[in-house]
Amino acid sequence: MSDQKNNPLHGLTLEAIVNHLVEKYGWPELGERINIKCFTTDPSVKSSLTFLRKTEWARKKVEELYLKSLR
Repeated sequence: MSDQKNNPLHGLTLEAIVNHLVEKYGWPELGERINIKCFTTDPSVKSSLTFLRKTEWARKKVEELYLKSLR
């Protein structure tokens, strides 16, 4: 459990991360930064979460962008 205290993603839901990114960048810029269909074609938080929960590489990109957005 102590290894989680330095993890900035610990305790955050994927939904909170996606909502933060949409608020910060908006769907169009988010789709440019991470070119995945759920961000570029008829985007919604629900469809994005469905895709990201199944697709590890895409989830990692979203988490990386989230961490960059905090700097």
